[in-house]
Amino acid sequence: MEKFTRSTALLFAIACGLAVANVYYAQPLLNTMGSDLHIPSRSLGIIVTITQTGYALGLLLLLPLGDLFNRRKLIVTQLLLAVAALLTVAWSPAKLPFLAGIATVGLLAVVTQTLVAYAATLAAPAERGRIVGLVTSGVVLGILLARTVSGTLADIAGWRAVYFFSAALMLLTAGILYRVLPVHDPQKTITTYPQLLLSVFRLFLQEPVLRVRAIIAFFIFAAFSVLWSSLVLPLSAPPYSFPASVIGMFGLIGVAGALGAARAGKLADRGHGQRTTGIALLLLLISWLPLGFATHSLTALIAGIILLDLAIQAVHVTNQSMLYTIRPESRNRMVAGYMLFYSIGSGLGSIAATTVYALAGWTAVCILGAVISAAGLLFWACTLPRKVHAQKSNIFTVQHQN
Repeated sequence: MEKFTRSTALLFAIACGLAVANVYYAQPLLNTMGSDLHIPSRSLGIIVTITQTGYALGLLLLLPLGDLFNRRKLIVTQLLLAVAALLTVAWSPAKLPFLAGIATVGLLAVVTQTLVAYAATLAAPAERGRIVGLVTSGVVLGILLARTVSGTLADIAGWRAVYFFSAALMLLTAGILYRVLPVHDPQKTITTYPQLLLSVFRLFLQEPVLRVRAIIAFFIFAAFSVLWSSLVLPLSAPPYSFPASVIGMFGLIGVAGALGAARAGKLADRGHGQRTTGIALLLLLISWLPLGFATHSLTALIAGIILLDLAIQAVHVTNQSMLYTIRPESRNRMVAGYMLFYSIGSGLGSIAATTVYALAGWTAVCILGAVISAAGLLFWACTLPRKVHAQKSNIFTVQHQN
């Protein structure tokens, strides 16, 4: 196998960023889309929820295919189908075709996770965490810059231009990856599609690391979605009344999360995955304190966004790095099971946040986010390996005696 070079990793990161951005373009445009397609404000969260539902189905139905078929052909095919879905969204004249198109966009955005799993397979074991962190940095940047790009383009040419632009990018990406992706057929331990899908659920029963890390993903991405799905609402209302382009710029603040992603991968390579997870989950909980003052202080909002994105991406990369050390022949299915919980958390967080905001305002949204974050921290602490619990207990005993 060829050495997985830094330039190849960067190409994977760029492709991942462009693909995952399709799931997040809509977030700063919810008000504009709702007005154009006659969706009431209290129901705007359904746009994000349906996109995430499509993504969840893609994780279950499409992502495992990477353990069965040639990944180069699979990736290019999914990108070309994504072009068609994006054009459907851009041309949709009414709510129903739009929602069908946006669900399909979410379904096909799982090509991002196929690329991440492919990168982990091609990387040497000693640097797998670093490579996963680098590629995931591209995912983080794609998520964050999507809001900036979509907000700016929407102000210039309308929200539909965002999806025409993305369709062109997907077509270009498909062409480049077809030419440069290395040929690497998977090690087939399963030969039929039904067996493949069934094995995803079997992995949950067989691998405790997958169960724990998937539930942690549920909590962190529910918290992530609580912030980013509802933030457009107070920022577009008085006293700020920001346009979509300015709201989209807030995504740039979270670029620190990309830096955290790369660093977390290196720490996971050195065996510090549990410690990194605990610290990051604590930061996630703390982030809701400054976010609670967001309607009165942009400085507090910025500080909260940095903390939240940094924490979530550090946990996410650590989760993936730990999963990629087991079952190399099942990496796509492992990621499918893990990311399924990511998607469920994101979808539920979106609809809960917009509903809570409509009923009780921004402070209630922040309380919701803090409760979810605290639940994630508590779950992590309760599922620590026994050796870690014993070490903590011994340290406490020595300190108490002294």
